[in-house]
Amino acid sequence: MPESGFWVFGYGSLLWNPGFAPAEQMRARLRGYCRCFCMRSFHHRGNREWPGLVLALDKRSGAHCDGLALRASPKDADGALRDLRERELISDAYIETHVRLELSGGGEATALAFVVDPGHEQYCGVLPIEEQARIIASARGGKGKNSEYLFKTCESLSHLGISDPVLDELARRVRSLTGD
Repeated sequence: MPESGFWVFGYGSLLWNPGFAPAEQMRARLRGYCRCFCMRSFHHRGNREWPGLVLALDKRSGAHCDGLALRASPKDADGALRDLRERELISDAYIETHVRLELSGGGEATALAFVVDPGHEQYCGVLPIEEQARIIASARGGKGKNSEYLFKTCESLSHLGISDPVLDELARRVRSLTGD
């Protein structure tokens, strides 16, 4: 895969911090999965004592997730893949999966996606929105405040013209708790 470059699906922090310079990017849709705060973060946005929440792709019949298809060029592919694996597979809560994306310009692409393992200890399902807001407003990890992760993702989705009313409502609730 790296010799010819590869596509990766960005739906959360990869939207605003892919960790590599994409040779190409376009809006894309992944069917059969939803974007949700269903994974506890012990590293990047929380810790073992006070876990944060991060977005994950959760397999759901009839669902879809809109995001970005990001292509790593052949010359950058090895390093990009290594860095993505180091970042996303830090605790094995994500499963590296090849998925089929519908590209906004027409056509499809096979892409790498990091999908939550529902059997992993960090998987928490979809918590009530009040509990999500309370956790996200308070948690902090190695990469900063959990609320920053939420706000940057919402800003990126808005900039791309992707509507996610659930995340927008969650951001509103977190801002009311944090004063941000």
